[in-house]
Amino acid sequence: MEIENLKKRILALSATVEDIVYKAVQSLTERNSALAESIVKNDLDIDKTEVAIEEECLKVLALHQPVAIDLRFIIAILKINSDLERMGDLAVNIAERAMFLATREKPDIPLDLPLMAEKTKAMMKKSLDSLMKQDAKLAYEVLEADDEIDAMNREMYGAIQDAIRRKPEHLESLIHLLSCSRHLERIADHATNIAEDVIYMIDGVIVRHHAEDYRSQT
Repeated sequence: MEIENLKKRILALSATVEDIVYKAVQSLTERNSALAESIVKNDLDIDKTEVAIEEECLKVLALHQPVAIDLRFIIAILKINSDLERMGDLAVNIAERAMFLATREKPDIPLDLPLMAEKTKAMMKKSLDSLMKQDAKLAYEVLEADDEIDAMNREMYGAIQDAIRRKPEHLESLIHLLSCSRHLERIADHATNIAEDVIYMIDGVIVRHHAEDYRSQT
């Protein structure tokens, strides 16, 4: 019963975090300061849920001393819970940047931040789907997508450096855009962490640092 309750709670938290990330990106791309402000105000809800799930995991470990797949499940949930909380924090950071950028002139530079945001959201959705469906194949697909987001973040860094040299009057806005790119890259990293933990939960395989060795097995 406790295991099923934990599963329901982590799935509910994942749905909440996914929604907040989507809205944070929306507030950024649409320059919607009201939406961004609502995200910032609701940050404490995720923090409280994360603490409650962690306490429940520790309670199950202490009282029932689970083994085998149940033990792997609880260990994975503890780690996924932390990743989800950090994703929520990063979404809030994006929303805070969006609030600032909505008050400034939009820099006229060729930055495809919306594309990076869409790919990051797709990674996040797939990692959470792999959790909900207990699907290791989906989790491996998340690992394969991470390199593309890393490359986009590096390209964004170079493009913003060039834009700062050309248009120094937009310095502050450009730095905020760079921060958004970095936050998206970090959200993708946490999605990758979740995918790795799903693989561990299902197969008992630790792929962290060695993901390439296992992709051919899917």
